[in-house]
Amino acid sequence: MRNFFVVLGGMGTLATESFVRVLDRLTGAHRDQDFLDYVVFNHATVPDRTDFILGRSKDSPFPYLAEDVRQATAIGASFMVMACNTAHQILPRLQALTPVPILSMPQATIDWADRHYPAKSHPRMGYMGTEGSRHAAIYQGPADSAGYRLVDPDQALQDRVSALIYDDVKEGRLDRDRYLSVLQAFLNDYHCDSVLLGCTELSVLNEAYPMPQLPIVDSQAVLAQVTLDRARALRDRNDPDPSTAGR
Repeated sequence: MRNFFVVLGGMGTLATESFVRVLDRLTGAHRDQDFLDYVVFNHATVPDRTDFILGRSKDSPFPYLAEDVRQATAIGASFMVMACNTAHQILPRLQALTPVPILSMPQATIDWADRHYPAKSHPRMGYMGTEGSRHAAIYQGPADSAGYRLVDPDQALQDRVSALIYDDVKEGRLDRDRYLSVLQAFLNDYHCDSVLLGCTELSVLNEAYPMPQLPIVDSQAVLAQVTLDRARALRDRNDPDPSTAGR
């Protein structure tokens, strides 16, 4: 197998399944050969990223993800994706381990938002994510550069966001009403112009209950599209049969 990519571990298993499902659906495949070539590392034992960032645990996720990166490099991956927002706190350290590109989920997400909900017309972007990703300011740099004001919730609303992530999705429960009520709190109470789903568990909810009428920026959906575009570009560039290009 050549020109394949690797989905690194470091996210919840349900979120991993959701990312792969979204990616496969985006391909619009009509036969087996139309799907992408990829390898998934469902590294479920990677320690909780938020607990480490906030100092609640000394068990760092870095050695676990570093091993994944080394293995992905050794088997010849063309690029890697890491569909866990919080784990991007250590993206620079992981990228330093390999010459193989690891796509940046936060940068890709803000680039997408800039095209669909530009800061000039949608300056206030509500941030839904883990406390760890907020503490590490993973989205702050890209958002600042694009002219957005990231709007963080107060502790009460953050607790509701965290409950969606840990109590609902990670435990296999999906509640549309609770998800919608948090979105509405950002849009109505916090006067946000858009809402960024900065955790793949929240993207699981958005996959189950899509709300295209709301200005939602779904980081997982964005990464899936960027992954598809890059994989197809690699395949088209290296396909010896021009008649199959773009399939």
